[in-house]
Amino acid sequence: MSYQPQNPLIVQSDRTVLLEVMNPLFEEARDVLAQFAELVKSPEHIHTYQITPLSLWNAAASGLDAGAIIGDLERLGKFPLPDVLIKDIGDYVSRYGRVRLEKDQGGLVLRSSDPLLLTEIWHNKVVRPYLLEALPDGLLVDPDRRGHVKQAMIKIGFPVEDLAGYTTGAALETALRAVTLTGRPFDLRPYQQQAVDAFYKGGSVFGGSGVIVLPCGAGKTVVGMGAMAAVQQQTLILTTNVTAVRQWIDELVDKTTLTRDQIGEYSGEVKEIKPVTVTTYQMLTYRESAEQGSPFPHFKIFTSLHWGLIIYDEVHMLPAPVFRITSEIQAMRRLGLTATLVREDGAEEDVFSLIGPKRYDLPWKVLERQGFIAEATCTEIRVPLHDELRLSYAVAEDRAKFRIASENPVKSSLVSELVRRHPDDLILVIGQYLDQLKALSAQLGAPLITGQVPNREREELYAKFKRGDIKVLVVSKVANFAIDLPDATVAIQVSGTFGSRQEEAQRLGRILRPKADGSGAHFYTLVTRETKEQEFAAKRQLFLTEQGYRYEIVHMEDF
Repeated sequence: MSYQPQNPLIVQSDRTVLLEVMNPLFEEARDVLAQFAELVKSPEHIHTYQITPLSLWNAAASGLDAGAIIGDLERLGKFPLPDVLIKDIGDYVSRYGRVRLEKDQGGLVLRSSDPLLLTEIWHNKVVRPYLLEALPDGLLVDPDRRGHVKQAMIKIGFPVEDLAGYTTGAALETALRAVTLTGRPFDLRPYQQQAVDAFYKGGSVFGGSGVIVLPCGAGKTVVGMGAMAAVQQQTLILTTNVTAVRQWIDELVDKTTLTRDQIGEYSGEVKEIKPVTVTTYQMLTYRESAEQGSPFPHFKIFTSLHWGLIIYDEVHMLPAPVFRITSEIQAMRRLGLTATLVREDGAEEDVFSLIGPKRYDLPWKVLERQGFIAEATCTEIRVPLHDELRLSYAVAEDRAKFRIASENPVKSSLVSELVRRHPDDLILVIGQYLDQLKALSAQLGAPLITGQVPNREREELYAKFKRGDIKVLVVSKVANFAIDLPDATVAIQVSGTFGSRQEEAQRLGRILRPKADGSGAHFYTLVTRETKEQEFAAKRQLFLTEQGYRYEIVHMEDF
């Protein structure tokens, strides 16, 4: 292949890919790269992607082969592909499915067409604790260590394709309504049906576990209900907070044939276990003592009924103890729902091995163009740090520097100005630090929702906000996840959790649900310039930049 200067990609032998932002083929190339590469950094003109083993394994699990990946890179690249990269892509893609986990006469067996690879696995110190016996045609796996062996195999570079199937959960007749209880016509959108089909795969051993990645506001809950209707078995749903639990219950009653008596809430206030049970990660990870090794009393919910499906809402938030129990319940179908698989602790491999590979992913901008999520404008407003704080900032440790910049009092007047500029909008003011949020609540005369506010009071405030009785809500990080506020059109982010990319995505997601009048959304981030906060802001924006969002950067003085 000769030099093609009109193309947007420069592909390098270290598996990095450079993408020209101003190239006419930028959007096409970005959407192609999202299938098999991860965004590393995204300054104004050149974005850098990294092709990793995990990104290639996810691509392979979704049906992409090495030829298709190489073909796209050759079609969009300026220069001939490095030979070493072609070989690397072929090697890593071929590793997915090279080792299979199959059920054989009631036992679990690792199999491969490469007997020498099986010999290597048998003698590997990481995998060996989970193997019982070397058979003529495979390796017998301890049936209680199905998840553990998958975790170990991905660590040694050979992800297992799990074809062992699932135990049959207790039957539960579940169907989606054509008209909701509230009287609205209802059907799965085309992409929602595609996501369900990609997960379930007709009930074959090739489906039944994996992750669906869709933007906030695109109807991941509906995808979960579609999966329940496909599986037709009792279901356990795990989510992030009690508000989300009750939203799931309301949605299930409204859009499925399940009755309220068939759905249980398992929370700090209510302990119901029903054919469909909805609980929180916090409940599952609660223990009476903080001492190492103390029990998790609510883990029994995993084995209380014969679940045929476990749904992990906001799966990127899975806490380590839930990972642990999930490694032990691999015989159940598992569906992860998320807007982003980014984990700041780097545990994406655990999501891959224990929940399943990414089965379906749709770029945010594609859904925006189709009108399924609102068009959003992102603006970073950089504010000065006044002299009276600059000395404190200069001598502080890095963590304290970040907090001083985040709580910069100059932001207060700017928040008031932004609220004034949007008199007809429903506005969320979102932040990290309670003292800052309390001051803004008092300044704006707006209610404040934090983790200290009782659930019932939160729900009442959210309901008033939806009705328009309240125009402005000040919220802490409790509003990052699974809060259904369809008419919110403006988010003002005054502080955040360091460089958390998933938090940035979740906060933008609060305002992405399509508006009844077709209007767009505005996402403002207030950042103290020339500080640690500005450095972290650049890291936070990486994921959304990959999805095609661009931040307009303005100085407060020019705004």
